[in-house]
Amino acid sequence: MKLKFQKTLILVLLLSGCAKVPITKRNQMNLLPESEMISMSLTSYSDFLKKNPPVTTGSEAMMVKNVGGKIQTAVTQYMGKNGYGDRIKGYKWEFNLVKSEEVNAWCMPGGKVVVYSGLLPVTQDEQSLAIVMGHEIAHAVARHGNERMSQSLLASAGGMALDLYMSQKPEQTRNIFMGLYGIGATGGILAYSRLQESEADKLGLVFAAMAGYDPHVAIGFWERMAQKSKSGSSSGLDYYIKKYTSTHPPDDQRIKDLKAYMPEAMKYYHPGK
Repeated sequence: MKLKFQKTLILVLLLSGCAKVPITKRNQMNLLPESEMISMSLTSYSDFLKKNPPVTTGSEAMMVKNVGGKIQTAVTQYMGKNGYGDRIKGYKWEFNLVKSEEVNAWCMPGGKVVVYSGLLPVTQDEQSLAIVMGHEIAHAVARHGNERMSQSLLASAGGMALDLYMSQKPEQTRNIFMGLYGIGATGGILAYSRLQESEADKLGLVFAAMAGYDPHVAIGFWERMAQKSKSGSSSGLDYYIKKYTSTHPPDDQRIKDLKAYMPEAMKYYHPGK
């Protein structure tokens, strides 16, 4: 009887938490209120910035804010026009550059974006930076973090209702969040699935294109990354490569998929924005 109840509860949760990802229209499971994800993100984000003060002056910091602002506008426009406005409700966007040799960038639920200075020599220019930032922002907009945490909470809670589990076991809930995002010395590094990574590639291309950046730049960027991974690199780039090769699609498959999606992404490209 208990097993039957658990199966019924899980089915109800799955049905009630079913949503569709923008652009790809994939069904996904989001069981947590996004406000809860944003609340936990704000705490982790604030803690991170206390330990890693953002760069507030200089052309690189301004470039990060400029690119972020353009993509924010694109995301807002796309979501509003396509009936997904609620997905970014409560977002308070921020775009910060932090000084670190690590080649990394991330976006927390709620629109908190951090770019590490070690990424900039790899992106080389504003166009490629927009591709990376668009990709990371796409993860948040697609609620991939909510999806991964919903899966983890279901496994941890068993037959217990999620709201009851979260209220009675706040520390465990927080640990699941921290484990998924890996908040620590290096910041938010969520281990997304390959499906989610491919999805973020597509959404990111659309957002970058709407912001006025040529989506074709993504091909060159990932070709450089593929070459770096084959030839060897600095420790910082090794870290970034491991991040993207452990769960991300193989470089050749990613480039192939990006090229296949390029005609669709180009429909949104409006140069000179």
